Amino acid sequence: MARPSDGLILHALQLNPRVSFRRIAEVTRLSEQTVSRRYHQLRRDGVLRVAGMLNAHLVGDAQWVARIRIRPDRVGALSDALIRRPDVGYVSIQSGGTELFCTILTARDGYRNKALLQQLPRSTAVLDISVDLMLHSFGDPTTTVWTGYGDKLTPAQARQIIAGQGRETPTHSTPAAPTGDDMRLLEVLADDGRASHAELARATGWSVARVARHLAVLQTSRTLRYDVDILPERLGYHINAILWLTLPPEHTHTVGSELAAHDEIVFVAAVTGPRNLMAIALCRDEQDLYRYLSGRFAAAGPIAAYEISVRTEVLKQSASLVSHGRLVNAAPRSAGT
Repeated sequence: MARPSDGLILHALQLNPRVSFRRIAEVTRLSEQTVSRRYHQLRRDGVLRVAGMLNAHLVGDAQWVARIRIRPDRVGALSDALIRRPDVGYVSIQSGGTELFCTILTARDGYRNKALLQQLPRSTAVLDISVDLMLHSFGDPTTTVWTGYGDKLTPAQARQIIAGQGRETPTHSTPAAPTGDDMRLLEVLADDGRASHAELARATGWSVARVARHLAVLQTSRTLRYDVDILPERLGYHINAILWLTLPPEHTHTVGSELAAHDEIVFVAAVTGPRNLMAIALCRDEQDLYRYLSGRFAAAGPIAAYEISVRTEVLKQSASLVSHGRLVNAAPRSAGT
């Protein structure tokens, strides 16, 4: 059962995934014991996972969103194939089981990792497919995170959580490829992105000092990033809807920025194709979604038309698979590690 204070902990972790329990306690005025207990309970229940993972730009630097209309009897086979691919970052079943939605990473030059985009249209399971390039995501990824899981940090508290985490100024340079030694460390972090230096040392056979040095290099080179995966359904949010919006091009940025600030919106991006914007709304139930659509969403700007695709089941998040209602490691550790 989720508690209101869980929202403070989740918000802090989304802003700084490796922030200490002590720091969260100091900022939120919860006890350190409470913060630790709630985190570990959510993790044991499969509701929350913090994972270290390779920077997505090492896989590809162009992100696509695909809507795949499929034969209902082939959903399982095609979705199983998609979730195992490292270039596919998110997979869900939409529209009552007749559509798969996924995100795909490819090289921007179009000559590498394009096999999936070529193979999908030829599959006998696929009835129709649209693949559109993501042009721009709205909101500051450092501070704009969805915080509807209960209480949330004030702006001042959020700044305290972010301060001192060693976040480098974002650049457009290509992150450094990991070395063989790095992969040993990354495998452990993929299982638990909050593993301590001591735990990482035991798992790798390194000294704590060596772990600290390697971790610092991986983070500053942007090879390593952290992701916080959460199952909203387990926290009382049962409606996840993708809104595909059509609006005049001159209003794209204004409306996208406005939607990104809405409490109900998880993510907004400008995309190619017949729809200008893709927005993902997360609500408690159908009435909650209706209130949003008829209220704040309707007042957001000159939206000419929109289409709604409701998620039936999530199969993969960026660092996790969903198995029997639990988040599990998308890249299980090898035997003997």
